[in-house]
Amino acid sequence: MRTTIRLNDDLLAQAKVAAARSGRTLTAVVEDALRQFLSRGKKPAARQPTRLKTSGRGGLRPGVSLDSTSDLLDIMDGGDAAV
Repeated sequence: MRTTIRLNDDLLAQAKVAAARSGRTLTAVVEDALRQFLSRGKKPAARQPTRLKTSGRGGLRPGVSLDSTSDLLDIMDGGDAAV
């Protein structure tokens, strides 16, 4: 459909530059921007919770503290910091 809209000169210039840089038409850039704006109010589709498979009894290894990031990094790197 063909229509006429009035745009601020600076905004139009920016849109033309964006279109040229992306190799698209000005119409395509304006349509994409309008689609993004209109979709902001829509709620995202509900997602199913992700279930992670675990092994073992759960919980922390004996001696491991979640309060010390340096100890956790040592353990993940194969060190024996908190064991």
